[in-house]
Amino acid sequence: MDLRDLRYFEAIASLQHVGRAAEVLHRSQPALTSSIRRLEEACGAPLFERAGRGIRLTAAGQVLLRWAQQLRFDLEDARREIDAMGRGLAGHIRIGIVPTAAQFLLPAAARQLLQEGPDVTMRTVVGLVETLKPLLHQGELDMVVGTETHAQPGIVSRVVAEDAIVVAASATHELFQGKPTLKDLTRYRWALQPPGAPTRDWLDRTFDRRRLPRPRVQVESTMLIMLPTLIAQTGLLSFISRHHLLARAGHSELKEIPLKETTMVRRLVVTYRDKGFLPPAAERLIELLAREQRGRGGE
Repeated sequence: MDLRDLRYFEAIASLQHVGRAAEVLHRSQPALTSSIRRLEEACGAPLFERAGRGIRLTAAGQVLLRWAQQLRFDLEDARREIDAMGRGLAGHIRIGIVPTAAQFLLPAAARQLLQEGPDVTMRTVVGLVETLKPLLHQGELDMVVGTETHAQPGIVSRVVAEDAIVVAASATHELFQGKPTLKDLTRYRWALQPPGAPTRDWLDRTFDRRRLPRPRVQVESTMLIMLPTLIAQTGLLSFISRHHLLARAGHSELKEIPLKETTMVRRLVVTYRDKGFLPPAAERLIELLAREQRGRGGE
């Protein structure tokens, strides 16, 4: 099998259309069709079948795609590992990272890494774990820093931090005049992530288990960085990382409502492909992320 044919095959499989793949690859449709025909002859089975106006992989095509991707990963990793030989703490790191870790853990760790390795370069993609994991599987990222999820074959996870999600409000909120209970929280309106977000679902289930009404959401937002400032300036409650409160320790606009039932402790992990090449600079960054967490006292 020709490596170029496999690259064309990956593109066609991704786009599920020969015409669109031809545009992306800057090749003619007949050239791509010939490429697929050669692969099918080598495999002894059809790789695609018609699906409406496009095409989709057959069972044999799905198998070949998995091995074609693995071969591409191996070749790219071999090139990067050879390039890294003798260079010390240098090279390029591709990181996917969730917003909380990007805001509170990465800056200090990156500062130390760049001091130790001035020639290190980094590309960060900030997003939710659900959007970052596919990029890791596709070889677009070296590692993902995010919340812990179920174990997956071929993926290694290393714990670097813990993060507590708590109910918080403006420091002048009337709730702080007494000792609030979970039931007291149902009298107020909230600013939260949409349903489907892990923290939102966890909070909803907490009220469900106590047979209490779920939080009444007045502002719903996927922009996590907006929530602390929003609740500091309104009477709304929210469910945010305790890191936000620690970062504002010198100010008085936000306070945690300390309830055991509404304290969600989650672990932040670094995940990467088991057999993939992890640059020395990435290994060092993982160590620095864990050290940054310890420096914050385990919060």
